[in-house]
Amino acid sequence: MRRFSLIYCALPLTLAASMIGCADPTADAPKAVVNDVAPETAPTPATAAVEYPLAGSIGFVGSKVTGSHDGGFENFSGTVSVVGDTVEGSSVKVTIDTTSLWADNEKLTKHLKSEDFFAVETFPTATFESTSITAGDEGAYTVTGNLSLHGITKQISFPADIALSAEGYTAKAEFSILRFDFDIAFTGKKDDLIRDDVLIKLDLSSSMTDDETMDPADDTMVDEDSAGVS
Repeated sequence: MRRFSLIYCALPLTLAASMIGCADPTADAPKAVVNDVAPETAPTPATAAVEYPLAGSIGFVGSKVTGSHDGGFENFSGTVSVVGDTVEGSSVKVTIDTTSLWADNEKLTKHLKSEDFFAVETFPTATFESTSITAGDEGAYTVTGNLSLHGITKQISFPADIALSAEGYTAKAEFSILRFDFDIAFTGKKDDLIRDDVLIKLDLSSSMTDDETMDPADDTMVDEDSAGVS
């Protein structure tokens, strides 16, 4: 009888814990504003842009009732185009190799690459191209651009911390997107549903002190010394 009482008393605690589940990693993150792609209206800058290659990391955190998982993409290429010396005059282009997707669990990595999620065989690349960067307070900016993911292109806006100096360019951002906006709609198990929002984590940088820049005409590297640039 005593053993039965202990089990009976423990049941509410177990049920309560299962109902609470894991914390939502997107709970405190700003949500990206997602709209249909708008016609391009940005004027052509009077000063020619100089392109620099981007490096860094592109990651995400997805979650379900019982836990969360880190992931990202091992391979991507990108450039930042700089006009003048202001962040607002810069723009960013990124192409992601979705087949390089990784997650913190091998089985999950395979599932995320499947048709249930990113469908990397059907959509081997994802792209983002900014259309505007507007200033906020103390290094905070709003980046707006077109994100093509899973065969769908949407305009998104998200906050980012961006810095531009003679030494380089850095951009860091954490925000959430609704995966259904890009037709990634797998729900998971009935008793362990996958959350709708995914946390995106960007940490990008470019050195501007090297002797190499990108040639905008053909996206190849140019040695400034050999090109006659002092």
